[in-house]
Parts: sequence; structure tokens; C-alpha cells
Amino acid sequence: MTPDPTASAAPGPASAAAPSDSSITAPRLRAGVIGLGWAGQQHVAAYAAHPDVDLVALSAMEEHLLTRFGDEHGVELRYPDWRQMLAEAELDIVSIATPTFLHSTMAIAALEAGIHVLTEKPMAENAANAEAMVEASRRAGRVLDVSFNHRRRGDVTALAGVVASGVLGDIYYAKTGWIRRQGIPGLGTWFTKAESSGGGALVDIGVHMLDMTLHLLGEPEVLTASASTHAEFGPRGRGGSGFGVSQQEAGAPFEVEDLATAFLRLEGGSTLLLESSWAQWIPHDLCYVTLYGSEGGATLEWGGGEDRLIIHTEVEGMPAEIRPAIGADGGHAAAVASFVADVRSGDWAGHDGSLALRRAQVLEACYASARTSAEVTLPA
Repeated sequence: MTPDPTASAAPGPASAAAPSDSSITAPRLRAGVIGLGWAGQQHVAAYAAHPDVDLVALSAMEEHLLTRFGDEHGVELRYPDWRQMLAEAELDIVSIATPTFLHSTMAIAALEAGIHVLTEKPMAENAANAEAMVEASRRAGRVLDVSFNHRRRGDVTALAGVVASGVLGDIYYAKTGWIRRQGIPGLGTWFTKAESSGGGALVDIGVHMLDMTLHLLGEPEVLTASASTHAEFGPRGRGGSGFGVSQQEAGAPFEVEDLATAFLRLEGGSTLLLESSWAQWIPHDLCYVTLYGSEGGATLEWGGGEDRLIIHTEVEGMPAEIRPAIGADGGHAAAVASFVADVRSGDWAGHDGSLALRRAQVLEACYASARTSAEVTLPA
């Protein structure tokens, strides 16, 4: 999707400028949220609770949601038109929690208006639009971030500490996945249309596990992708969940995959196996990361009512299991807090969405591989 030429290009508020003197207390940030579905509600709550932020504006097409969350958090500025909000609300920061195909248009308009942007995953419906967002961030000199809330889980944070400690040695292979028993979101809505969503289970939930695992591995470059996709449940109208059905269209085709698998070659010779599925004949939903290292392995799982993190290693020649202490989950609140900290730091050049763009490029390579039944090399 190309940027909307009618989007506001007004200069940003004075408080959006980087502070010139770190000894001066930075002003509170004026925040807005576009989109008030489940994810948008998490951003609203996070901004409302943040000590350095004033939540001043909301935008959504649903009047009842504007009323509900505006009243709940004392937000007076409420806009059915997001363009009007960007032009009038004098925002420093904005969260975008709308359908995927709207992310790039909204983010670019906000960045051009001098507003820092936090958008929901996936970054965009294709890599070209994700790249356009990064370019807009660089031109505007504003922060662009994507909310990968699952890497903020307490068990993921604990496992990251284990990896950093060196207990596992060199990690040469990893497996990760998110598979659901019955969880196609919005069967018959934008979620299952290729043009608006960019894909199915892989781009919706697989991207979380891709992000999480590459984060744990220390952000190695993905060199090649070999992938396959399947659509066995959705085309038959099976496997749907109750999520996102408010915008359901009668007779809408199912154009995306409900299962994807990918084999990724990483720099340094390590490999990653990724699977994601919206619907499968399995006992229960399951998310997992398994790491294989030269000195130990790690198993992280949640789903089916049981979460676990176990380190498998050896102590003085004897097999040993370590169960690290796990802190609280950070979720969207932690993602918002990190975004706010980046904005308040004044060091914006390194926060232009490049990492999320790389995720989008990996997904695009996977889909290209699935279409051609051949391994695809990612751009350098």
C-alpha cells in the first residue's frame, strides 16, 4: 500500500524535539491510540498508567468503544477520523492498533507530522510497506517501533538471561512454534484475505515466535528460508475462533494459510525451524522454544494450562536440570514503556524500525519459498 498523499504533514509539537540538556526534566508526553480492539485496549491501559505520559486522544470507528475507553480513562479528545486526530491533538507519540493493511499509511502520516510511532505487529502486510515506514522514520527523525509483547514474558526474559550466561554454550539449532487447536481469527474478515492481512498463521502468530527466538539467539542474520504452507481448515469453514468476527463478511474467501513451516539458515551456520498454525488436531494450544547448545539445552513451553522452562545440562559429569526463577510478564505495558524510554532518551536514530523490517523480510522470503517450492535467499 502506498502512503496516503492526503495525510497530514503538519510539523510536530514542540515537545517532540530531542531534549538538548539531559539535566532538564523532559516534559510529559502527549499520547494517542488509533484502534480500540483488544490490542489497542492494552496500549490505552499502558499509557494511562505510565507516569511520564498523558493519554490525551483516542481514535476508532466504533463510537461505543470511544465512549467506553474515553470515559474510563478521562480522555476528552475522541476522533472517528484518525487523520483529524493527528492534525489536531498535538501528539508526541501514537500507538497504531488497527488491521495490518492500515499500519503503513497511518504510521507514515504520523511520522511526517513529527509524531513518534509504536505500531502493533505485524509491521505491515508486505516488506515493501514496512521498508517505506522505516524510510519515513529516518526522514522525520522520529522513533518507529513495533510491539512484540511476547518477548516481554517473564519466562522469555529468564531464558534470555540463561543464554547470556553461557550455560548453553554455542547454540547451533533451535525450534519454535505457536500451534492452536482451533483459533483462526476473524474467519471471513480482513484476517483471512491475503491483500489486507499479508498472510495467515505465519504472519499473525508465527512472527511472535520468530521475533522471540531471534531475540534469544542474539539477533543473527537470517540468510535463507525454505518454507511450506497449507490451508486445510479455513477453506472448509472450520477452525474458527470467536475473535475478530464482528467484521465478518458473508461468503468471503479464505485466501491465506492456516499452517506454515519454515527452515531458516542463520549466519554462523546455526539453523531455526519455525512452525505456526491456527488450527490442528492437537490436544491444546501450544507455544514453545527449544534451544540446542554445545553445553546444554533449553525447553520453554506454555499452553494447556502448564508453563515450563527447563535447562538440561551437566554438572560434574552428572545430568542436571535447572529451573530458573521466572519474574512477572511485562506484556504490552513493557513494550509501551520501552517505546516511551526510547523517545525520552533523545537518541532516536537507532530506533527506526529496522529490526521489525527484517522480520517482515524473513516472512516474505518464507511465503516466496512456499509459492516456488524452493529455498529463497534474503537480501543482504
